[in-house]
Amino acid sequence: MDCESIVYGCIKDSIIGEGQSERIQINRGAMLTLPRAEDWPFLCQEMFSIPDPIAQPGNYQTDVMHFGASYRAVEYEWNQWIEQFEGLLSRMYWVSATVHLETELSGTHTFTWECKRNFHVPGSGDMFVQCQWSHEDYLRA
Repeated sequence: MDCESIVYGCIKDSIIGEGQSERIQINRGAMLTLPRAEDWPFLCQEMFSIPDPIAQPGNYQTDVMHFGASYRAVEYEWNQWIEQFEGLLSRMYWVSATVHLETELSGTHTFTWECKRNFHVPGSGDMFVQCQWSHEDYLRA
């Protein structure tokens, strides 16, 4: 039986001030360039909450774009997943991004992307990632 991996998280962007509509449009466009699920890529449009082109009145200061998917042992191809995710981030405006990888064999990993400025500008390359790992060890009685 194959091991299941769950990947989920969110990308956050500020929606305060000038350029709010343009930022939402650019982020939306970046996500819409992702392939559809039937092609079964690591990242697809259907796994993301693609922002509405018009800012939602329910959002206070932050646009939260969440995502999630179930994979068959994606940790064995995790470098490729990360590469595609960072490719998406490179085309977007964002303040931070968080990815949780839950695996049956190697525990839970949390990856957090941040930029050196207040927010990431598409194409700037101004991002760095941190990883935290946790694993619960069950004792048998």
